[in-house]
Amino acid sequence: MNIFDDIGVQIPRIYLPGSGIDLSKWAVIACDQFTSQPEYWQKVQQIVGDSPSTLNLTFPEVYLEGADEAGRILSIQAAMRSILENQQLQSRDGLVYVERTVNGRTRKGLMLALDLEHYDYTKGSSSLIRATEGTIVERLPPRMKIREGAELEFPHILVLIDDASGTVIEPLQAAKSEMEKLYDFDLMLESGHLAGYQLSPALESAVVTALRGLARQDVFDAKYGVKGQPVLLFAMGDGNHSLATAKAIWEKIKSSVGMHHPARYALVEIENVHDHALEFEPIHRVLFGLANPNEILPALQSHFGADFHYAPADSIAEMVKNVDSSADDRQVFGIIGGGQSFGLVDITHPTSNLAVGSLQVFLDAFLKAGGAEKVDYVHGGDVTSQLGGMPGNAGFYLPGMHKSDLFKTVILDGALPRKTFSMGEAREKRFYMEARKIA
Repeated sequence: MNIFDDIGVQIPRIYLPGSGIDLSKWAVIACDQFTSQPEYWQKVQQIVGDSPSTLNLTFPEVYLEGADEAGRILSIQAAMRSILENQQLQSRDGLVYVERTVNGRTRKGLMLALDLEHYDYTKGSSSLIRATEGTIVERLPPRMKIREGAELEFPHILVLIDDASGTVIEPLQAAKSEMEKLYDFDLMLESGHLAGYQLSPALESAVVTALRGLARQDVFDAKYGVKGQPVLLFAMGDGNHSLATAKAIWEKIKSSVGMHHPARYALVEIENVHDHALEFEPIHRVLFGLANPNEILPALQSHFGADFHYAPADSIAEMVKNVDSSADDRQVFGIIGGGQSFGLVDITHPTSNLAVGSLQVFLDAFLKAGGAEKVDYVHGGDVTSQLGGMPGNAGFYLPGMHKSDLFKTVILDGALPRKTFSMGEAREKRFYMEARKIA
């Protein structure tokens, strides 16, 4: 494999399903989606049936704490061995240009492998590849159990580059006619369309040159108004904990397997943060199993003190409108109580830079004190309203952040509060398609 250490990139060997496999059943959505909606995954199972599918090669997190967790992991590993032994995957070396069309928009991406030696997810990291949000180390062990012993990785990781001039990925769209088409099909459950093309050696060389251009120290300094700070080339978009899991496994085994082991690298899709089809969506919160549903507003009042202001709203539409149209210098979020009551919270003199940060501090303390059984992170106002409106629950509707602010914020302030933004809503998330050997 070609390795470009200065930019932390490997040209990977990618495995794709062979002929005769129904791709619309093979590809399923990222495992960390619809975690509070098991009915979605039941529909996926009905669609897949007994067909070869990444459903049987990954671990949907809706089942992560189930009684059969250990058995499911063994089943996944056995399915990987079987699909390799039966030669149902075909390998090819090279980068893959990806187009994902959903809701009338087409996002452009590039499949490559990143060197985990250049990635550090810890707080205050200055590595070439960085987390954009806080990594919850306690979330890694169950994910490590899944990756340990696995022969293949199926990534849903999306990593961003800050390429305002469109030098890396955008030229590939114009060169599609020169590439070999690898796949082109509709995704299940109204999630759009996916197509992939293999780059020629000449196009791969152009990509490497363009990435090196973004990683030049003088270019980096001028872009962000800094001097001599370590270059940030790749910033996590989606799948932060998946990449952190790959890093944790690599750190655990590298002394025994050596520095040329395939687990040193992780397959990801990179996208340009300036892609017009890429939208940053807020990630909302839902509390489940409130100890006392009537205590949410008093608890918020107690936490924020005189800085807490609440106004009821007549409808979900009014609440959403007020949150979405709020000025950037205000910290507001909506609240949905069991029984479908709606309101707007306004925090003055906040201690966090973003409303999501202020709210998360409250939620962490509230959960620790036993105020609710658990919190989930959901996409879309409709899901937040549906789940938050159930008896014993409460939903929190948050404003979005400007995607153009991401890189400079991470460079100057470090990682954002966890679950600050999402690259699109749930059905727009990455589907498992390509595989790579890691053992």
